[in-house]
Amino acid sequence: MSSTIKDKIDKLTDELIHHNHLYYQESTSEISDFEFDQKLKQLEQLEKEHPEYKRDDSPTHRVGGTITKSFNTVYHKYPMLSLGNTYSKEDLVDFDKRVQKGLGTLDYEYICELKFDGVAISILYENGILKQAVTRGDGEKGDEVTNNVRTIRSLPLSFRQEVPKAFEVRGEVFMPKDVFANLNTEREKAGEALLANPRNTASGTLKMQDSSVVAERKLDCYLYTLLGEGLGNENHDTSLQLLEKWGFNVSPTYQKCATIEDVIAYINHWEQKRHELPVETDGIVIKVNRVEHQQELGFTAKSPRWAISYKYKSEAAESKLLNITYQVGRTGAITPVAELTPVQLAGTTVKRASLHNANEIERLDIRVGDFVFVEKGGEIIPKITGVNLDKRPKDSQPTTYLNKCPECGTELVRKEGEAVHYCPNVDACPPQVMGRVEHFISRNAMDIQHLGPKTIETLFKLNKISGIADLYDLTFEDVNGLLIEEEDLATGKVKKRSIKEKSAQNMIEALQESKNAPFESVLFGLGIRYVGKTVAEKLAEHFKTIDSLISASFDEIVNVHEIGERIAQSVVDFFTNPEHQELVARLKAAGLQMEVTVNEQTAALPQHFADKTVVVSGVFNEYGREELKDLIKAMGGKVAGSISGKTDFLIAGENMGPAKLEKAEKLGTTILSEADFKAMTS
Repeated sequence: MSSTIKDKIDKLTDELIHHNHLYYQESTSEISDFEFDQKLKQLEQLEKEHPEYKRDDSPTHRVGGTITKSFNTVYHKYPMLSLGNTYSKEDLVDFDKRVQKGLGTLDYEYICELKFDGVAISILYENGILKQAVTRGDGEKGDEVTNNVRTIRSLPLSFRQEVPKAFEVRGEVFMPKDVFANLNTEREKAGEALLANPRNTASGTLKMQDSSVVAERKLDCYLYTLLGEGLGNENHDTSLQLLEKWGFNVSPTYQKCATIEDVIAYINHWEQKRHELPVETDGIVIKVNRVEHQQELGFTAKSPRWAISYKYKSEAAESKLLNITYQVGRTGAITPVAELTPVQLAGTTVKRASLHNANEIERLDIRVGDFVFVEKGGEIIPKITGVNLDKRPKDSQPTTYLNKCPECGTELVRKEGEAVHYCPNVDACPPQVMGRVEHFISRNAMDIQHLGPKTIETLFKLNKISGIADLYDLTFEDVNGLLIEEEDLATGKVKKRSIKEKSAQNMIEALQESKNAPFESVLFGLGIRYVGKTVAEKLAEHFKTIDSLISASFDEIVNVHEIGERIAQSVVDFFTNPEHQELVARLKAAGLQMEVTVNEQTAALPQHFADKTVVVSGVFNEYGREELKDLIKAMGGKVAGSISGKTDFLIAGENMGPAKLEKAEKLGTTILSEADFKAMTS
């Protein structure tokens, strides 16, 4: 029987690998998407019932589902060095002269490749199977992210042809521009914060614990390096051709260049054309082609002498400053925004750019009516870098910074030593009040699903809510059929949508479920200035209840581990405000958690770390890092991030940094292994 099931799993696996190969390597299909999905579901079910027969190259790795509590640290067999870079074509000529001098011949050539803006990855294959994927890290060691990398559909998990017994490939994991745009559109609709850029999103996605979420993000990967012994790759272009032959996703944009003049021509060719590609790029990588020449030129301490990176300068354009508007953030911070005549920049239309603060406006001496130079820093965020004074109107007047809140008319304040102006009308300035409600419902705070900024804004406009506590007075009738206005990101037109019955019910249920959120989430959700998630956890852990925190003095708060005077004063100021006291009373009456829930298991743990400071470092087999920290706290300890003279214990896992271990030994810190720690919990 078991043999029959194994045969069935093997047959389905091979069949799906075949169809994947046709789709991703040959751009053709023999079966419909529906048939493929049905076979995949059948294989998933069989593997779930018989995990012992699941293969390392199973296509079900593509959909993820593996949870990784911590990422193992892995040392690279071949160091992943960084490249020297330049913005100057003259520097490239100098580089060419150094290559010529180092080789003592003119008989060499270059390979030029686009520099993709993603995350460097190294992938090991053994016996034709993807075995391990490791991030660049510090160049010597990185994090193992194998489960997440297996979800990249263009990356072979195994091969349909003969390949070397062991080899390593390197490349760049990236998020395609259209995937990034769609992801932000979905987040906008869900009321979630927009992601900054594809590169950071790819990096964060690659380190997610749940590989099924990674699979949904649709990462891709270009490969450009082949390493190993006896591979027959005497030239870099031979390596690229082998990678293409074996089914790897190699960008077809690489080119062999006989001279440095050809290299510069390649750079000029792609300066604008690169914006048409599906991935963000920020430059060109130039490599000496022949491996023998690479070995002869060798390396410096940080980078190879046979390669260099040319970075494109941030693309700039000129636009007219039509107006300066001012936005009010959740904390009351005022951000001036430049409203511009639309201008094309790095493949997108730019209409607005942040001016940051009054100091920046004064530094640039920027005025309405000016023609300004706009750049996209890192090809993502527009910024104004200067003014074309030759075009300044003769009747131009210096900009006078706003002195009253644009939303509520309150006189702005600017604390000594700070660049930003604030509106102090914390409890009545509409954007601040709405911003705090949005913060309260956010994922890192109360994580209330099915509500978003546009819904919150509409509820405010209709006077159905005026603050956080009113959320818990909402009824099904309040939200059912609610008309929400939102801008279509593609057309810029405003559309209306109605909240349907099912969505309304989901909102009310989500609000009820949020009453189970832990005390530290409630505390963070209140939006006390300077109280981030970690600070909220420390305060909740120390004071245990909201009442104890409210009655605490400045001195009592500042004595909490790692809580400074600025945070302590902010907490005192917040809870001495009668309106905030009323808010807490209403949330308490609504049934929210206002004290730390005692875990009976951890409460019974011996207090070995009472009033002791503990540092956790390295990789652990039986514990996740957060789990370890929770146990330390439950045993009376304080967790610190770095070793100092105040550190009492270091819990040392595998692959921890030698410098940290040496420092602990020098300071006389007690060092515990994972086994030592486990024994202390029993």
